[in-house]
Amino acid sequence: VMNSQREFIYKRRLNALKGDKLKMDIANMIFETSEEIVSENKTNNDYKNFEFKLISNLSISPPINKEQFESQSEDKIVNEIYSAAIKNYQLKSELSAKLTYPIIKNVYENPNNKYEKIVVPFTDGSKTLNVVTNLEEAYKSEGELLVDDFERNITLALIDNSWKNHLRKMDELKQSVQLAVHEQKDPLLIYKFEAFELFKSMVRDLNKEVLNFLVKASIPNIESNSIKEAESRKKEKFNTSKDQVLNTEELASRRRKVSGNSNKKSEAVTDTIVREVPKIGRNEKVEIKNISTGENKTIKFKQAIPLIEKGEWVMVSVK
Repeated sequence: VMNSQREFIYKRRLNALKGDKLKMDIANMIFETSEEIVSENKTNNDYKNFEFKLISNLSISPPINKEQFESQSEDKIVNEIYSAAIKNYQLKSELSAKLTYPIIKNVYENPNNKYEKIVVPFTDGSKTLNVVTNLEEAYKSEGELLVDDFERNITLALIDNSWKNHLRKMDELKQSVQLAVHEQKDPLLIYKFEAFELFKSMVRDLNKEVLNFLVKASIPNIESNSIKEAESRKKEKFNTSKDQVLNTEELASRRRKVSGNSNKKSEAVTDTIVREVPKIGRNEKVEIKNISTGENKTIKFKQAIPLIEKGEWVMVSVK
């Protein structure tokens, strides 16, 4: 379960780092969001909510009127929204390059500035994120590189934040799904189903969050003093193999468990599944199953506790 999810996110993250396939990812996000908006509102022909969702998620007005929305097929409406949203985003990107280029030009041609990289703040009105770009290359590309770096920086930051929150929810799920045995349900099947639903929801919310920022963000103050030099720092070594990514996540999981034990009274950040559990004696025999291999074995509950806490095993029944 985690391997397939990790591969998907790792691929998206790598595209954001390199930037060569990022525009395709953004186009896919726009298409998937368009599909969701149409599917959500077409059933009841709710044109008002359809209009609201387009403005709030894609920053465009409906390309069709109410009569067309009610009469046309979902596929045709999705294609029209996608075309309008892509065109709007491309125009917005071109405008951003044109607006920022005079400022970049002013900074680059100022003899007092010896900057190699600069930090440019972007805001969508609710949050501000800094974008690092190469000053000389941004100048030579007439602002186009800044737009590309904006897409990379923002997408990468939001992917990392969403994945971190998703891992917390998966940790919660591993703990709660162990209780499914008391409802005479297969915990492994429930885990796979719930994990898929969590991941699907995370990807959907991530797409919306990335698009929201990309289509709405701008430089708050179009002045040269809003652009600062980027602090020099050592290059980070990004993970390039599945094993490295897995080890990093395991380490993060351990840290979250330590943090959770030291602050049990803090409010829960994620949704949890709560079920009542009968008390089990430490010496009672329980049957447990390995999530990865499907292996079953019967041991004392006190021996099963550390295996279950690692998230590799789930309890199947009490003997």
